[in-house]
Amino acid sequence: MMKIGELARQSGLTASRIRFYERIGLLKTVDRRSNGYRTYPPQAALILGLIATAQRAGFTLEEIRTLLPSDLQRWDHDALMNALTRKIADIEALQARLAQSKEHLLRLIEDIQARPEDMDCAANAHRVLTNVLTEPPENLDVTPDDVRLLDRTDRRLSVSGGRSKKAVSA
Repeated sequence: MMKIGELARQSGLTASRIRFYERIGLLKTVDRRSNGYRTYPPQAALILGLIATAQRAGFTLEEIRTLLPSDLQRWDHDALMNALTRKIADIEALQARLAQSKEHLLRLIEDIQARPEDMDCAANAHRVLTNVLTEPPENLDVTPDDVRLLDRTDRRLSVSGGRSKKAVSA
């Protein structure tokens, strides 16, 4: 048995995150001593690792709660396989929408950069906007659920790495 500080060091999570998982019912292998201290079996580190891995794969805490058995010896194989297969399909759909969004943005950049030399920025902006508005609508929406599927690191890289210090002139 270990105290929460040791479990936090082993798992790489904060004590408050571990208490949160306990409070919402994801971490059930907790004993309370008479002095109020929490103690955890070695299996708790494994469960926390599973939770972190599932979150990185895009599973919500509610999805994890439904899939994670109270005893790691009793996995519902069919439910787990169905959930994993569904998550792969979600990721593939997200990848397709992101690829479509990227293509759309690349075409927009091309259109902006194709400004005739004798055209000023305002006229070019009008030309580009007219082209954008006359294109057939595409399903380019990336939903909050899609963003949730992305790993936090990937989201940070896509936001910070995608910004350019030079503005594109219209």
